[in-house]
Amino acid sequence: MKKIIFTLAFTALISGIVLTSCKPSNKEETESQEKVQEARENLVVAKKAASDEEWKAFEENTDSIINENEIQITELKLRMKKTGKSIDANYKKNIDVLDKKNKELKARMDMYKNDANSDWQSFKREFKHDKDELGQALKDLTVKNTK
Repeated sequence: MKKIIFTLAFTALISGIVLTSCKPSNKEETESQEKVQEARENLVVAKKAASDEEWKAFEENTDSIINENEIQITELKLRMKKTGKSIDANYKKNIDVLDKKNKELKARMDMYKNDANSDWQSFKREFKHDKDELGQALKDLTVKNTK
C-alpha cells in the first residue's frame, strides 16, 4: 500500500514539474505578443503604401492621361471658337466643368503623399474611378447624338 501511494505521489510530482516547465514565462510571452503585434502593424503599413515602382508607374500613367484630357479640352474650346456660330451655352458650360474636373484631378495627384499614413488602395481606386468618369464625359461630349 505504501508502495502504491509513493508511486502515485512520485508520478504527481513528476507531472507537476513537467507541466510547469513547459509553460512559457511571462517575459517570453509578452515579447512574443509584441513581435506579433509589430508584424501586424508592418503588414498594414505595407498594404497602405505603394511601392516606389508602382507609385511611379501610376503617376506617369495618370500624368499622361491628364495631359491628353487637357489637349482634348483645348481642342474643344478652339473648335467652339472657330465655328463662328453661336454655340450652345450648355455646351460651353460642359466644357468648363470638364476643364475644372481635370484640374482637380491634377491637384489631387500632386497633393497625394505616398507614405504609411495614406491609404494607397483606396486612393488608387477612387482616383481611377474619377479619371475614367472624366474620360467618358469627354467622349460623350464629342459624340454627336443626331438621329
